Amino acid sequence: MKDLLSSEKYIYFDNPVARQHNPDKAVTDDFSSEIAVKVRKFHQAIPDYQPTPLVQLGNLAEYLGVGEIWVKDESHRFGLNAFKVLGGAYALSSVLAEQLGVTKEVFSFSDFQSPDIQDHLAGITCITATDGNHGRGVAWSAQQLGCRSVVYMPKGSAACRLQNIQRCGADASIIDGPYDDAVRLAAEHAKENGWLLIQDTVQPGYEAITLMIMQGYLTMYEEAFEQLGTIVPTHIFAQCGIGSLPASFQAYLVQKFGMERPFFTIVEPAMAACFLESAVAQDGKPHKSVGSLDTIMAGLACGEPSILSWNIARDHTDLFVACQDDVAMKGMRVLGNPMKWDQRVISGESGAVTLGLLHCLMKDPDFAPLKGTLDLNDESEILLLSTEGDTDPNMYRKIVWGE
Repeated sequence: MKDLLSSEKYIYFDNPVARQHNPDKAVTDDFSSEIAVKVRKFHQAIPDYQPTPLVQLGNLAEYLGVGEIWVKDESHRFGLNAFKVLGGAYALSSVLAEQLGVTKEVFSFSDFQSPDIQDHLAGITCITATDGNHGRGVAWSAQQLGCRSVVYMPKGSAACRLQNIQRCGADASIIDGPYDDAVRLAAEHAKENGWLLIQDTVQPGYEAITLMIMQGYLTMYEEAFEQLGTIVPTHIFAQCGIGSLPASFQAYLVQKFGMERPFFTIVEPAMAACFLESAVAQDGKPHKSVGSLDTIMAGLACGEPSILSWNIARDHTDLFVACQDDVAMKGMRVLGNPMKWDQRVISGESGAVTLGLLHCLMKDPDFAPLKGTLDLNDESEILLLSTEGDTDPNMYRKIVWGE
């Protein structure tokens, strides 16, 4: 597995259990339509809320030989250039509402603005680990609410991502270790100092807040299907780090469509393919990646699956794919240089990998076996999520402009 991941263009695993039987919807009840409506009402109450664009790339679809391509462009989310704030804001507000006795069924930032509550919030510190986007979302949310935030980032994090988090008022720093070490350090310091941990990966005894973060992403899916109208995609590709995004999306789709849900593919970097490697093991357990985590896809450079995400992905993912960094670069260039009449999408390394994979599937003969497994053709209607914009502008210009 290690040699294969480091030498091949891609590796994939066709999950044999994904559609063996009707899904047990009780397992995905936490992502029901009722909860999705509640979460979206919370986000709609945030000042300057607007649904992010769903971009239709008709000319690219014709060129690639598929029916249609839609890209949900999360670079417009609350001016933070990524989707992650949806989860951080909802989870942090939910926990604080419980602690402070805000009992409204649907609450908003404005419910925390009374002098008494603000005095209390000033004494609260929340902490998290991040590769960039999640930490920025948590720091921004803490700033809006009036509490302090501490953020740890893994070694090698771009300085601009650190600075963006610091601009949101956080005490942010880069540690001398990988992402998983940052997660453990944040948990240790939360326990030692009595700080509030807002982390998007499950640890022993820590599930409720991670679930809230995943529920926060439901707003993005609700928007997308509202924008699609009566159209139901045949295929969805979703990028994967610790798994909160694809797992919450799959749970939402199980609730909404059951066995009629779109064909779902998880996409990971070849050097951080913990979900694919866990699936290949076929023992039902999550496994740490054997990869080095050395990838330009910083937002996906995670070595261990979140157990909550893994339990959903294990049972509902149709296909797991791991690919090299040049696939993400291809996606960035294609989205950033659209075909005539198509709209430009500025998408970062982690945001563009799914479009890059689609392009390779339809144009690179080496991807033919994988294309056949997906049964992609001129009737395929494909939904992708561009989860971030140019969160590292220097890297974006280097890849897309050649500077």
